[in-house]
Amino acid sequence: MAWILLPLAMVGSGLVTGGMMIAFLGGAPLLLRIPREQYVPVHMFLVSRFDPFMPICLLTALVSDALLVPAAPHATARVLAGAAALLLVAAITVSLTKNVPINRWVARLDPDDLPEDWESVDPRRRWRDWNAVRTALAATALVCNALLLGSVLA
Repeated sequence: MAWILLPLAMVGSGLVTGGMMIAFLGGAPLLLRIPREQYVPVHMFLVSRFDPFMPICLLTALVSDALLVPAAPHATARVLAGAAALLLVAAITVSLTKNVPINRWVARLDPDDLPEDWESVDPRRRWRDWNAVRTALAATALVCNALLLGSVLA
């Protein structure tokens, strides 16, 4: 069973980390630089490209790692799978409690009639900062999965 789950965990966590890294290195800096009038449509364009791809990859990695905890061939592998699963749960928690609410709020905005207090409610820096947190969590889960693979192959 581990020989099926481990590749799924590696691919899922790798795709999630890659997608989040794209947002961290490209999307967030772009959104911070464009004029506020362009922010809503560009944000919505980018978000629509990542959903549902990212949640599917994230859940695939999480379920695979969670199932690897009892299925892994030795204690080190079980600890690494458990650590990866916990890190992915943390990334999901950040996504659902921080980034997704921002995305939903932005989706309700009229790009031609932004709030008058835009400077105080502009979500771009908060979104970037929380995305950095979940990217770090996902990347650390990927490292755990890579170490897990190495421990199984050793």
